[in-house]
Amino acid sequence: MKKLLTLLALCIAWHCQAQIVNPKEVVKRKSTDRTNSIIDRTIDKGLDKMEDGIGSVFKKKDKPEEKSKNKEVSESSDSESLDRESTERQEAKTQSSPVVNKSSNEAIKPTFNANSKFDFVPGEKLIAMEDFSQDAVGDFPAKWNTNSGGEIVTIDGQEGHWLQFAKEGIYYPEFVNELPENFTMEYDMMISDDLSNNYSGLMVYFPQVSERKLSFDFLFHYNAYSAFDLHPVPDGSGSVGYIWQVDTDGEKMFENQKDLQWEKGKSNHVAIWKQKSRLRVYLNENKVWDIPKAFDSNLKYSMLFATRIWEGNLYMSNLKVAVGAPDTRSKLITEGRFSTTGILFDVNSDRIKPSSEGTLKEIAKVLTENPTVKIKIIGHTDADGADAANQTLSEKRAASVKKTLSNDFGIAADRMITEGKGESQPVDKNDTPQGKANNRRVEFVKL
Repeated sequence: MKKLLTLLALCIAWHCQAQIVNPKEVVKRKSTDRTNSIIDRTIDKGLDKMEDGIGSVFKKKDKPEEKSKNKEVSESSDSESLDRESTERQEAKTQSSPVVNKSSNEAIKPTFNANSKFDFVPGEKLIAMEDFSQDAVGDFPAKWNTNSGGEIVTIDGQEGHWLQFAKEGIYYPEFVNELPENFTMEYDMMISDDLSNNYSGLMVYFPQVSERKLSFDFLFHYNAYSAFDLHPVPDGSGSVGYIWQVDTDGEKMFENQKDLQWEKGKSNHVAIWKQKSRLRVYLNENKVWDIPKAFDSNLKYSMLFATRIWEGNLYMSNLKVAVGAPDTRSKLITEGRFSTTGILFDVNSDRIKPSSEGTLKEIAKVLTENPTVKIKIIGHTDADGADAANQTLSEKRAASVKKTLSNDFGIAADRMITEGKGESQPVDKNDTPQGKANNRRVEFVKL
């Protein structure tokens, strides 16, 4: 026994001496051992899962309480190795992961970005508004025309009424005829989870006024129009869009395809901005196209929608057409007052919608370029609801605009004061969707 112990002691001494003499070999060996250890742990976990899976075939399932206890024991026994693996991999993680609110475990929504490329600013005055609020569910909207069909529906989790289009057809609002030379148009769009593929979609045409009719052939057989179509898919990935122009001789001037950043499971916001011959199209807060010569300046244009759907459903709501592009700088600095319907809020809320970013950016730009100017921000509502509630809501919305301009666009808070007028100062009737939308506005007054 003594001989055995002596021999063992000599081996240990020799091993220690080798470690001291050959440090590089130690590092190499440690690295190999560490890698093998990780591999072994991974294999062991895989085998454990296989054993658990096989065993579960032949035994009863645990009760919920037992599952919870077993999970806690498993997590406790593996915590040391998991912590080590987490530490080893931490440096390899990228910084592009979404920020998570630890208290609610939900992604924190981004604030407005003063440096983003989203530059859409709605026209100065609404000339048409359609939210289908006057139409009964199940009916085709009274103020529209079609050669096909469709019906008003409600959608779980979404506000208001929506037009569900038929599989194929032409649609247009009869209250919109000739469009102004400069206008903006917006609408919300949704699709069902079973929309078949990216061949299904909604097309938006700008034909000559005389050519807007239910016999319009949307397969490129009419002369002189501009158009685009959106082909989203339910999971977002693979969504595409096309834009093209046909001249007075029936020749296609150009066609362009783009991938779309479609937000799955949500209402997506489409915005169009025409300035003479220039056409810009936006999806949510992303500019999809900016075509400088999309229209013939000698022609008068109207608008219509067309659908082609193989399977599933497509919906639209909150159509708005506004005239002109607001001259924010002149209105606020020279005239001393600027009013806009381009800052939108959630219903009965002071939360500003992302589509308001372009308008806020324009106002912030004017204030940045005129650093001595101070302003009063005044909130206005429509007449729906109680007077007192509307007064409070208008005050909160004005305060929310001030906070956003200060926090997200760097405008000093002491340059702005706020006030709410509720429904007391309407600029339009409160008995139509268009009139209500014009009354829901934010006003900026130079002090």
